[in-house]
Amino acid sequence: MRLRLRLFEFEDLPWFPAVIRAGMMDYLRFMISALGTYRPIVPLLAEGLARTGQTRVLELGAGAGGGTETVLAALRAHGQPAATILLTDLYPQPTAWADIAQRTEGAITFEPTSVNALAVPTYLTGFRTLFSAFHHFPPEAATAMLRNAVQANTGIGVFEGAGKHWLELLLAWTVLPVAQLLLTPFFRPFRLSRLVFTYLAPLIPLCTIWDGTVSVLRMYPIEELMALARTADPESRFAWQAGKKRHWWGPEVTYLIGWPMSNEQ
Repeated sequence: MRLRLRLFEFEDLPWFPAVIRAGMMDYLRFMISALGTYRPIVPLLAEGLARTGQTRVLELGAGAGGGTETVLAALRAHGQPAATILLTDLYPQPTAWADIAQRTEGAITFEPTSVNALAVPTYLTGFRTLFSAFHHFPPEAATAMLRNAVQANTGIGVFEGAGKHWLELLLAWTVLPVAQLLLTPFFRPFRLSRLVFTYLAPLIPLCTIWDGTVSVLRMYPIEELMALARTADPESRFAWQAGKKRHWWGPEVTYLIGWPMSNEQ
């Protein structure tokens, strides 16, 4: 699917209720972690760390931290035993992140203040990543994010947990909503508000269906990802690659990754 529509997502709206956003993020975290969505790109990320001599992953737009523990474990199994992850977001979720930090004994930590992925503070170092969020940024902002990494001379990888297919839209309308209704009582940490806005006033599942549909439609195809990278890096200081990696159970992950050629180890 090459179509890319610039529709809105509820979670992007400043006025969107935080309690609904948190409920949606809890669902995404659970599903991404349970399905191991980003395992296929771990070798790419491990290569980026090795080539830049870095051990810390600086995760931008971390949301509720879904899949982060899986990525960390897989990184350490792919030749990066000292790997750590620092979670950041424009809308921080320290409660959810503190739970992850505790479970990983500090291997995953977090920045409690708001972090703009387009202008990352210089004191936040590491190989930058963005999972399931690059489609939120229009071309100008997406280019600015990549350019900011180039200017900081640090590697960056953006990963989308889909291959941009019509079948993914069908799943977003059928199987995934049912899974959300069945699994919500098992999400941790427990929140009464999550139950209220899932079953009594089902704003969380309805907004999740809309945002999941729009996410696929807003995703950048591979050709556009490379075009954004070339615009952000006109002097070709970085080695860039974009493509898709297929998960063992079928779905794909779309990616763009780059690192400074001058820093390759």
